[in-house]
Amino acid sequence: MTQHPATPLPPPKERRRLREAAALTQAQLASRVGVSRETVRAWESGRTTPRGRRRDAYATLLAQLAQPVPSGPAPEVAPAPAPAPVTTELPATAPVVIAPPDNAATHPVLTPGQSTLEKEPEQGDEPEQGNEPKRGDEPERGPALLPAVSEPAGVTAPLTPAEAFDALYAFCAPALVRQAYLLTGRRELARESVERAFQLAWQRWPEVAVDRDPAGWVRAAAYEYALSPWHCFRPRYRHPEPPPADASDRALLDVLLALPPPYRRTLVLYDGVGLGLPETAAETEASTPAAANRLLHAREAVAERLPELSDPAVLHQRLAELASAERLRAARPPAVRGGSERRARFWTRAAIAFTVTLIGATALTLRTAPTRYEPPVPPGETVRGVPPRAAPGPLSERELELRAKLREEMVNGPERLVPQPE
Repeated sequence: MTQHPATPLPPPKERRRLREAAALTQAQLASRVGVSRETVRAWESGRTTPRGRRRDAYATLLAQLAQPVPSGPAPEVAPAPAPAPVTTELPATAPVVIAPPDNAATHPVLTPGQSTLEKEPEQGDEPEQGNEPKRGDEPERGPALLPAVSEPAGVTAPLTPAEAFDALYAFCAPALVRQAYLLTGRRELARESVERAFQLAWQRWPEVAVDRDPAGWVRAAAYEYALSPWHCFRPRYRHPEPPPADASDRALLDVLLALPPPYRRTLVLYDGVGLGLPETAAETEASTPAAANRLLHAREAVAERLPELSDPAVLHQRLAELASAERLRAARPPAVRGGSERRARFWTRAAIAFTVTLIGATALTLRTAPTRYEPPVPPGETVRGVPPRAAPGPLSERELELRAKLREEMVNGPERLVPQPE
């Protein structure tokens, strides 16, 4: 079977330049191509590449935008038709394949009452013909961590670092607190983990601001802190917190906490947050097959104790309900930024104090150390048969007995002997 060559596409930066030159927003271009705004954002950032009919429509629209238009509005491009639905049944002998979510550029969060979002199988890499795995029912995907904001046609003023940090915190912190609660089962630890992660992000804001996925950076930091094994030595976290009021929520939380931390994290990321399998493997610092095995074992452990949660869609819904059952609120963004700055000042002053102490100790040692060389006493030598004088040292047993005998005598010596008549 012959395939026609792929339609050439300009580089990601050129795609964005052409769109901005035509005074089109990402939402407007997405409506013309027939995809979501997040998909267009992923195409322009270079994270994913369009395939198939969406690629042809996108390339045609960019070519039209690159041509000079004499007058009148830009020609409309009809949206590409939606692809045919994929069967969801697996044969009995087929191996279990865990397919990543189609929209890997977004990062859903756990919120109650979510509606099922339509998937876009065109986004990302398409499997080759003959090797395409059949996908089962995927769990519902929530909204993106950073919600889409319509871009104005004109030039907008850039955000300050504090405003950008506050926007990221306002949209990510509530969901991250609920996710950390699923990992730890502790409300205070979940809030502390999220605050500590955002404090670290504010300290490294120049690095986080240019990251491709700032929300993923903060999520990884929060998960690492929440799953740290050193919390068991802290007095406030030695005793368990009160469990949820609902019996089903308590059973699900007990099953989650019984899983090993890597399995628990993989299950929350894939079935709770909705990341794809490659993204889950990258965030957990594991290979894709290892992440797939962890996910399978975690699902089996959950289904063994709670058979009604064997369906991934039902499991996703129950995780969302469990995370939303508790009233978990994060602190205000200014308080987090202030705490980060106070922590940075504290550690800076501690480092300065330690350095000054080390310099003072070194100077004192140099001041009190001897400045001249004192050679050791050489051993004695025999001169004309006279043995050397013994140097002071430990006494032998005979010398110790003699010393004890002499100490028993009087200081002035023994009494004089008086002759006695016979």
